Amino acid sequence: MNIQEKVPLRGPYWDGKVSEIKKKIQSIFPGGAWSPLYDTSHLPPERSDVVIVGGGVLGLSVAYWLKRLEKQRGAIRVLVVERDHTYARASTVLSVGGIRQQFSLPQNVQLSLFSAEFLRNINEYLAVVDDPPLDLQFNPSGYLLLASEEGAAIMEHNVKMQRQEGAKVCLMSPEQLQKKFPWINTEGVALASYGLENEGWFDPWCLLQGLRRKLQSMGVLFCQGEVTRFISSSSHMETGSGEQVTLKRIHEVHVKMDHSQEFQPVECAIVVNAAGAWSGQIAELAGVGNGPPGTMQGTRLPVEPRKRYVYLWHCPQGPGLEAPLVADPSGAYFRREGLGNNYLGGCSPTEEEEPDPGNLEVDYDFFQEKVWPRLARRVPAFETLKVRSAWAGYYDYNTFDQNGVVGPHPLVVNMYFATGFSGHGLQQAPAVGRAVAEMVLEGHFQTINLSPFLFSRFYFGEKAQEHCIL
Repeated sequence: MNIQEKVPLRGPYWDGKVSEIKKKIQSIFPGGAWSPLYDTSHLPPERSDVVIVGGGVLGLSVAYWLKRLEKQRGAIRVLVVERDHTYARASTVLSVGGIRQQFSLPQNVQLSLFSAEFLRNINEYLAVVDDPPLDLQFNPSGYLLLASEEGAAIMEHNVKMQRQEGAKVCLMSPEQLQKKFPWINTEGVALASYGLENEGWFDPWCLLQGLRRKLQSMGVLFCQGEVTRFISSSSHMETGSGEQVTLKRIHEVHVKMDHSQEFQPVECAIVVNAAGAWSGQIAELAGVGNGPPGTMQGTRLPVEPRKRYVYLWHCPQGPGLEAPLVADPSGAYFRREGLGNNYLGGCSPTEEEEPDPGNLEVDYDFFQEKVWPRLARRVPAFETLKVRSAWAGYYDYNTFDQNGVVGPHPLVVNMYFATGFSGHGLQQAPAVGRAVAEMVLEGHFQTINLSPFLFSRFYFGEKAQEHCIL
């Protein structure tokens, strides 16, 4: 007799055996109903309407506005892919958390004015039922920018434009400056501009966590992993001038899971590149810049990581509670941190001094040689300061014009950018997220016209130069 005659593969005997095996497996794995042995909860979904690469404040803001502006609740499925869920190297949490309207371009003033309104009313935007309100610890002490004789006319021009855009900024002579802030040495200062409203600093970690919490309540999906590949289709067309161009459309994003060689393909309709300092690499993966030099196809995204140091020092005789964030013409800056005569600050290096971005180690000699002498010259009390600690973070530095890149790529037609802000991305994130969402959903900017920030400017050589970079 063969085995099939002894044990039929169908019928009550076999069904009972399967049921028994299921029960045994269930007894090993706690938790209710029968489920597959392979846990897929750490994997991203197989498809998502929008995949956002980068879970810093800019990426989260895009996700927020996509969900807030969707025509029908649950209409758009959004996935945020972030490779570091601890945010240990994220530019968002390693910044000094400043917000200002003192820029040289009207678009940047408009972006920061809206962001200030968003931060001021944070609990109207990001409230979650039954969760405690957010406290951003916003400190409205303003920014104080100092100009030498050489920079005074430009400062005057900038402040006129800032006021036209609705910013509350005043100009101060060296005498007025000395009277208001007696701890400043005004030598070499010809003019100062001081933000009276909507300027200061806040807690970036609180904004990041508040956005994450809100997004989870809105149904946004999160995944820890790294985007390693895009699968796209191509079509060829001829421009009006007779140039052959290849249009690409991304259909699938490959996400490599953390601590593993496995990857998950995610089908998608839209990709948002909000990968900060690494957005240039993400753009390359999508084929951006892979073409003959001098063509749109050969135009790369000029965003790279630049390392910036932030130092924390103590100075018992230092400026008091009324001290704003001060930016010196030499490039050095500082602000108060807390109530105990502690200060944060630093100085952007020259091109020749640019540190190796391969790690986040801090160079204390840079403080001793480049930062401290400039600080002590401007604030004599800082002669006696003591450095307590320091850290380094990354700028998503746009080497072309130190300004943001917002909106779609002209050839990789479903990749949108929210990157390249060169140190002012955190403060402008609420407004930039809204602008990108408008572009995705409506096909054009609606509230603030950010056309000068489109990718195509790199090909045409049209700089949207921002001169007020700290």
